[in-house]
Amino acid sequence: MKDILNQLIEYKSLDKTTAKEILMNLTLGKYNQSQVAAFLTVYLMRSITVEELEGFRDAMLELCVPVDIPEYDAIDLCGTGGDGKNTFNISTLSSFIVAGAGQNVAKHGNNGVSSVSGSSNLMAHFGYEFTNDIGKLKRSLDESGIAFLHAPLFHPAMKNVAPIRRDLGVKTFFNMLGPMVNPSFPKKQLVGVFSLELARLYGYLYQKTDKQFVILHALDGYDEISLTGGFKKITHLQEEIVQPEDLGLTRIQPEAIFGGETVEESAKIFEKILKGEGTKAQNEVVIANSAMALQCGKGYSTEEAVGHARESLESGKALKAFKKILDL
Repeated sequence: MKDILNQLIEYKSLDKTTAKEILMNLTLGKYNQSQVAAFLTVYLMRSITVEELEGFRDAMLELCVPVDIPEYDAIDLCGTGGDGKNTFNISTLSSFIVAGAGQNVAKHGNNGVSSVSGSSNLMAHFGYEFTNDIGKLKRSLDESGIAFLHAPLFHPAMKNVAPIRRDLGVKTFFNMLGPMVNPSFPKKQLVGVFSLELARLYGYLYQKTDKQFVILHALDGYDEISLTGGFKKITHLQEEIVQPEDLGLTRIQPEAIFGGETVEESAKIFEKILKGEGTKAQNEVVIANSAMALQCGKGYSTEEAVGHARESLESGKALKAFKKILDL
């Protein structure tokens, strides 16, 4: 590891094979905590390359506990986090809206590292019991249209890294990897990323797969559609800048989507929106993100996708999906 650290400190990059080998060794506990912390920190100070990200991704997928559910044709909605914006749980809310609209979801989630409340913190708050039992996950999809995949249960090798990430408390390249390593290997995916540079890296890597995908980055820094301004949208077909008005939605102020200071506050906002008691701004942000997922999953036009997302939220179908997954 010493030689690798020296190489990286000298601004040299790793090839794909070396990156994969290092990450496998790192997750298997072959390096000490100081070396791991130093390795993670390097990538806060210089950009990750496509080959490095690809090697890290391949290692994670090789080590994961796979979830074999291709018959459900599920989509994942996942943000990288790390944008420092502290919004409420938009992608998690959107997952239930998408499920309520008839598109199965395999939601990959984790506890927050650089944010107050990750999707797993939120689900645990509501009493959801995480599982990697394939029978229970399939039952969840059958009854609620959504399976929640709590990352630590499917990436057991990560147990050596988790405490270090938690102690660092800042975004690392594992934030970048999260959406790429869904153990159900979904063929459809909506990904929100925290930088334009990462959006391009994702676009490049995803073009090499057979996925249908949408990569989103708000131009003012959010890792999702924020409606505070325009956003970059990259799909397997094209790349474009989209404005809130193009979706038929209203431009909003950043404070309108603030997520609170605690998990409890985030959960309160989450529940109010699902119950139809959210503000117009909160509702429209989750509708916007849900619509992009439905467009990816179902092939709807923008107008159709926004309409289906709105109907799922306003009719209570999204709330029903949420209640069902908690009752299982």
